[in-house]
Amino acid sequence: MAGKEDDFYHKLRRKIKNWLTTDESKEHKWTEYILAAPDLFYLLWKLSQDENVPSEEKIKLVAAIAYFISPVDLMPELFLGPIGYLDDIAVAAYVLNGLINKTNPEIVHKYWAGETDLLELLQRIIDSTDKMIGSGLWKKLKKVIK
Repeated sequence: MAGKEDDFYHKLRRKIKNWLTTDESKEHKWTEYILAAPDLFYLLWKLSQDENVPSEEKIKLVAAIAYFISPVDLMPELFLGPIGYLDDIAVAAYVLNGLINKTNPEIVHKYWAGETDLLELLQRIIDSTDKMIGSGLWKKLKKVIK
């Protein structure tokens, strides 16, 4: 990874690493998902570059990357800190789950740098999204993704 995406990835890792030293992170019920944010971003980026990923799926991956990078979204990190990444995480999980269902899952697993089982993590995020960011926000996000 090079350039702007690399900078974003490293900044995101630093932000979350610093947040993990706070009392808020120890008590927050979505900490596990927030910890996965850099790995999910990395996965989106690598898959968007892979020649085995269909073009129509790459469009969704790039849209999810843009949503991660954009300072303007439904839960802005500027005001909420790392908790503001929950909507980005939900979008990433939704897009990645769709990709896994339409392609060879091994393509996705090849780039997964996280410590947990990717399929299980994506399913838990998707199952928790209504509670995590609210059903109203999630409905808006899904419309944009589709």
